[in-house]
Amino acid sequence: MPRNRNALLTKGAGVTDKPHFNTYAPNHSAIEQLFRQAMQAAGIPYSGEFMADGHLHRFHIEGHRKGTKNGAYTLHLDGCPSGYFQDYKTGVSQTWRSGNGYQSMPHTNVKQISEAKLLRDAEQRMKHAAAAIKAPPIWNRSKPITEQSKHAYLVNKRIQPHGARLYKGALVIPIYNQSDELVNLQFINPKGEKRFLSGGRKRGCFRIIGGLSQRILICEGFATGASLFEASGQRVVVAFDAGNLLPVAKNIRELAPDTEIILCGDNDLSGIGQTKAREAALAIGGKALIPATPGTDWNDVLTGGSQNA
Repeated sequence: MPRNRNALLTKGAGVTDKPHFNTYAPNHSAIEQLFRQAMQAAGIPYSGEFMADGHLHRFHIEGHRKGTKNGAYTLHLDGCPSGYFQDYKTGVSQTWRSGNGYQSMPHTNVKQISEAKLLRDAEQRMKHAAAAIKAPPIWNRSKPITEQSKHAYLVNKRIQPHGARLYKGALVIPIYNQSDELVNLQFINPKGEKRFLSGGRKRGCFRIIGGLSQRILICEGFATGASLFEASGQRVVVAFDAGNLLPVAKNIRELAPDTEIILCGDNDLSGIGQTKAREAALAIGGKALIPATPGTDWNDVLTGGSQNA
């Protein structure tokens, strides 16, 4: 190896004066791309620019409702490139570090990521608490209904209300935590478009349809749950989305340790519904039941409708 340091910076004497940078130096663009790929693999699509300053940054996750910033990341490029990202809506989070020869993460990076997590958790708790305060008054002002004809969504899905109410033209579904506290509300308009209370907790929370029964069925959407209950007479737990099946299943297993639990997943074309249902069933020692036809859920199967439950 040449002792002359200048020999490492030039092709040869008299050939060129342009330096050649050390090929072992971190390629920031490539590292950011690896970080982006890790986010995408975790189900968090983001095509925007990164601010690799070690601070927590919120961003809009592509495909989520316009105006929301359910994503967060922190990224460091100095020393040991590392970072952290989170989907507030699904609860998915992951710590990441570059595999370019770096074997450990510096203490300062670990500390910054830990602080970002604490900040995120505190912010989330505040939002959950605020939504939990809003939910009961809205629910109390909502109008109880007992007939399918009272809302277009019920008519289109061919289901009964099962305790749902009406609020400013929307069908309202109450959402409870494992302590039976009302913490959130789902609103469904006549076209079937859905939203939740801003900042409301959903992870691990659910809506129960029906009383005690021999087995418990867990599904994603309210319409699917209503159809399952009407067809089987078994207690149904609505988790509201595929990503919430596992947290809900764990809570229900804790509340009913000896009861048979069946995860009634959607047969999504993307494969998400059936994957999450099977994952949850395996985790709690339950069973998974998936419709045979791709692109359908149990409301479709039981009523002959189209998937949007």
